[in-house]
Amino acid sequence: MLTSTLLWLHLTGVIVWVGGMFFAHQCLRPAALQVLEPPQRLALWAATLQRFLRWAAAAVLVVLGSGVALLARAGFAAAPPGWHVMAAGGLVMAVLFVLVYGVRFPRLRDDVAAARWPAAAAQLNTIRRLVGANLLLAVLVIAAAVSAR
Repeated sequence: MLTSTLLWLHLTGVIVWVGGMFFAHQCLRPAALQVLEPPQRLALWAATLQRFLRWAAAAVLVVLGSGVALLARAGFAAAPPGWHVMAAGGLVMAVLFVLVYGVRFPRLRDDVAAARWPAAAAQLNTIRRLVGANLLLAVLVIAAAVSAR
């Protein structure tokens, strides 16, 4: 029962985190570029990320915590190689998330509040690249998870 609960928490966290990144990167970004001018687009992103990053932070903590618990239950040495790849990739993804949430997003928010549009656009572009890297890592981590059977 505990393993099933941990797995449910782990997968739910992944869905929130990775699904949110996919939606933002592949759906919201192109639509916002198409229909909004830079000041409105950047303000939308600041407001959207303010909400999403809180959910994502909780999801990252749930994914890491449940992943460590699942790995501990199985035993690190006995875990399949794919689990080790998943753990390493998840840690790199978490570091990239911390860079977005703790460094780049506060700068974006401050630049938008001060109407420094070129600086805000540069921050958003960096966030876009970090999210793109995290999405690529997510694909690799999910492949490792599936191969671990």
